[in-house]
Amino acid sequence: MSSTAPDVVTPAPSPRVRNIPAEIARSWLLVPATKPESFDEAAGSRADAIVLDIEDAVDPVNKATAREDVVRWLNDGGKAWVRINDVHSDFWADDVAGLRNNPGLLGVMLAKTENAEQVKETYHRLDGKTRVLALVESAVGIEEANNIAKAEGAFRLAFGSGDFRRDTGMSADREAMAYPRAKLVVASRVGNLPGPIDGPTVGTNHPILREQSAITVSMGMTGKLCLATDQTTIINEVISPTPTDVAWATDFMADFDARGGVIRDGSDLPRLGRAQKIMKLAVAFGVQPAV
Repeated sequence: MSSTAPDVVTPAPSPRVRNIPAEIARSWLLVPATKPESFDEAAGSRADAIVLDIEDAVDPVNKATAREDVVRWLNDGGKAWVRINDVHSDFWADDVAGLRNNPGLLGVMLAKTENAEQVKETYHRLDGKTRVLALVESAVGIEEANNIAKAEGAFRLAFGSGDFRRDTGMSADREAMAYPRAKLVVASRVGNLPGPIDGPTVGTNHPILREQSAITVSMGMTGKLCLATDQTTIINEVISPTPTDVAWATDFMADFDARGGVIRDGSDLPRLGRAQKIMKLAVAFGVQPAV
């Protein structure tokens, strides 16, 4: 007499719970809205934040369908940022109307931001509460970055490096991109915003991605756009404090506390600030000190 074992049903993996605050999110994964079947996979990836893209990733004839797919996924329990079309496009008004008051919307990335009024108008058209991440992609936008960072509703700045290079004719070299990156870093500080998000690295070469992510960090930027899930791990690693950094901060704070928090000389305050920042990020990102 033979017996048949019952079928074992393996449940589908639940989307990863994203617990990295958007203020310090490192990897921002752009997901084409024309591929709704990939939304769940992106949500379960190692990206700190996912951005469903209904702007550059979507042909004009498919904008309405892509927007509907994004809204449906968010209504069904998904949570994500959405890159919307620029204020001067034919699609911006429908984008904000379709996303208004959606419970799954974490914020919008406003394409081709060039002035503060565009951020403010988008913020109020949505609901006056939704965060607006201003994507700066042109020479005009870079020169207006200080005002954009101070706009009502502005949450964080991001660098649309590809469109910026097309607009200016500048190369992707580190030296050529130093000015716009620095401008966004300074503007973020002026506007009291979190550090800005760098543009993406195109291609699958991980050593180049690691090198360019290190440039991101050296310029004072604290996040990076990415185009594929396999880029997220490298970006997260490079932008996080190193175990050696965490060990130094741990030792400094232990010594500082042991002497009653007394400032000994002019170098203690900046070192204290650096140590506190490293410890905060280490806790958020789960980085352990080097042994």
